[in-house]
Amino acid sequence: MKSKKSALNQGFIRCHECGCLSKQTDKYSHCRLCGNRLHTRLPHSFRRTAALLLSAFCLYIPANIFPIMTITRLGVGEPHTIIGGIIALINGNMMPIALLVLVASILVPLLKLLGLGLLLLNVHYRWQAHAKKWTIMYRIIAFVGRWSMLDIFMISILVSLVDMGGVAQVIAGPAATAFAAVVVLTMLAAKNFDPRLIWDNQYSNE
Repeated sequence: MKSKKSALNQGFIRCHECGCLSKQTDKYSHCRLCGNRLHTRLPHSFRRTAALLLSAFCLYIPANIFPIMTITRLGVGEPHTIIGGIIALINGNMMPIALLVLVASILVPLLKLLGLGLLLLNVHYRWQAHAKKWTIMYRIIAFVGRWSMLDIFMISILVSLVDMGGVAQVIAGPAATAFAAVVVLTMLAAKNFDPRLIWDNQYSNE
């Protein structure tokens, strides 16, 4: 019969940087492979992730309400929100690009926020079902984080290319800053979350 004891319960600590499993000798031991400071769990992981996630949720609203860019033609400015830009792309028969912007700028950040929120609830309420699936979800969130900057990259290119003075100009709006902050905060939240906390729940009642 397989033992259900965790590595931590048996005196082992996994290095968060290189993944090496080391025997716990004292509170301030270092990894024998990479020399990184060993922690049984990342210090204040839950609190830091919760704080970063709450900040991202607060900025997600202005990121979608305020204009993300303003296109000026002959001195007349036309502001566009993310949703407005998607609608304009659909009306311009550019459905594939509209879907790409919808997924990268609306769905992916929202799903990341909800996913990280569920992971925090998992740790807080000590849910003991489907730990492997929760871990897979965390890995997906951590992987796709960097691809949420599509709108910011697009605006940066347009601002640098479309600058014809009073004839035509693209100016980044306040939502661009909020959106970039949401992406960065969710990436930091995923980085600060310790997925080992998910597996601690499996042994909490033993």
